[in-house]
Amino acid sequence: MQPNHRALDFSVPSTIPDSLDGWWCNQEDEYAFLGFSYEVTACQDYSQLEREFSDIRHRFNGRYVRLYGACDRPGFYDDVVEAAYNAGVGVHALIWFGFDGSDIWKTRRDSLYNTLYSNPKAKFVTRTVQFGSEPLFDLAIDPHELAAQVWDAKSRLSALQMPITVSEMVYGYQSRAEQGGMDVLAAVDHIDAHMLPFFSTQASTGDNAWPIVEADLNWFIDHAKGKKVYFSQNGWPSTTYPGVSPNSPSAVADVANERAYYDLLDSKCEFFKWVPGGGVGWFAHIYSDNQEPGYGIYGTDGNLKFDFHPRTSC
Repeated sequence: MQPNHRALDFSVPSTIPDSLDGWWCNQEDEYAFLGFSYEVTACQDYSQLEREFSDIRHRFNGRYVRLYGACDRPGFYDDVVEAAYNAGVGVHALIWFGFDGSDIWKTRRDSLYNTLYSNPKAKFVTRTVQFGSEPLFDLAIDPHELAAQVWDAKSRLSALQMPITVSEMVYGYQSRAEQGGMDVLAAVDHIDAHMLPFFSTQASTGDNAWPIVEADLNWFIDHAKGKKVYFSQNGWPSTTYPGVSPNSPSAVADVANERAYYDLLDSKCEFFKWVPGGGVGWFAHIYSDNQEPGYGIYGTDGNLKFDFHPRTSC
């Protein structure tokens, strides 16, 4: 049996394991801070991927990287797999719909599935596959078809023991409930919840965001029938610009409130540990302001915007 992958004392084996038996940690141990969302629209080369994945692992004790966006360069996910394997982080892979209404997501889906089977390291790196981001809210696909895609993925990837989910916010499920949104909720193996309380009509400051977070979390607890919850796209912006603007006149976007929001989540470690379904694990969205302005833990100058060392257990 292999050591539980993603434990912080885990060492990457020099040879590829023979089996997934015992490879992943129990989901109940995957709570508190897990790692970062990491946008790949820039199609980072292998050296950058390995350097930054290693930084996530060793500087922040990150266990996972949650991909965001899409890179359609042939062989890109092979680079992700190799970099993640060598860095000792797992990957939450993403089938990206985008915003143009095209069917390119099907090509991305097929490319990912092919790599998951053809690359011998892929199943030892890829913890889960997400459809996203916010396909219900954006109506990027008919909700009934999205549910069918989840079931199809579960079937096609069953030999890899890989859970399937959709990266979506509460309002996406609520607003499409009568169009098949709840079929999607029933289909997913676990919940990848978007938690962006800055956009709530009740938003004010990062340290006062808990009632917003708790309300959304409680909705998932009440409706997801005990499924594991991750906060996949989760953060507070440090600036506003077109497309990132508040819905509350009291919402404040600056570095102090970005930090305050993550400090708030870190202070809830003991609460997250005992949430039904195996606790709540959360990602910080996003690794760098170079990937999505204002959301990064790193600024565009390559320096940390604030001290960031959240707990990974409690």
